[in-house]
Amino acid sequence: MTTTAKEAREAFGERLRNLRKDAGLTGRQLSELAGWHSSKVSKIEYGKQTPTDDDVRVWCIHTHSADQVPDLLANLRNVETAYLEQKRMRLPHRQKQSIATEGQTGLMRWYEPVVVPGLLQTPPYAEALLAMVLDFYDDPPDDLEPGLAARLERQQVLYRGNHRFYFLLGEQVLHTRVGTADLMLEQMDRLLTAMSLPRVVLGIVPTSSDYRAPVMNNFIMFDTRMVQVETISAELTITQPSEIALYDKAFHRLKNQAIHGQDARAMIAAAMAALRSDHDPRT
Repeated sequence: MTTTAKEAREAFGERLRNLRKDAGLTGRQLSELAGWHSSKVSKIEYGKQTPTDDDVRVWCIHTHSADQVPDLLANLRNVETAYLEQKRMRLPHRQKQSIATEGQTGLMRWYEPVVVPGLLQTPPYAEALLAMVLDFYDDPPDDLEPGLAARLERQQVLYRGNHRFYFLLGEQVLHTRVGTADLMLEQMDRLLTAMSLPRVVLGIVPTSSDYRAPVMNNFIMFDTRMVQVETISAELTITQPSEIALYDKAFHRLKNQAIHGQDARAMIAAAMAALRSDHDPRT
């Protein structure tokens, strides 16, 4: 997977260069056919210039590869937006951007291995989590209040419109301590409440599950048009159909390993009992 905007442009340029070579054209010949400056083809192929949608279409026409236009345009979206450095976009803006994306989605599928997904967080849990994130990235503490407000505003999508949600949580989510025991108990109760919402499905992948999918990070699927993945240093936006298909396959494998319904409720209840036991001063 490409990890910088420069590498993404270079990889895309190499793909276009292979199409040109397969068509038996030199860079100069392609430039002349397209009516471009003589250096444009070279700049695109070596990642020094990002082509427009029209550039890609013209490239494919003259290299007799029009059937590849849809996938190439999706790939181009990756070049433009796949790598978003965390520190380039402050927390409140990221949250507001998520509101717009989630509001346009019919089915959201969310896998989260470590912490509770943002749409299901209680205000105290969200505040404690966001405070840690701001501290980790040395972001201004003034971002906490607007960031928290935007995250809570995001949750309204659970109750509006005809959106559907499928959350898969790693069992570790129930045991990752965010804040106090009381805060965690409130958050666990919130998960139980969310399970009763008519358009929400929640499953838990037990820690004893076999390793069936190479998933190390959380990911969110927005219908079948986009996937977002968070790493420590970046937020990846994936729109290429072939890559989305891999995340779809991973989600289905995780879903098949997850427990749902009363079994999931029982697992949450057991985690709450353990929290109460640890918190009980008599023990």
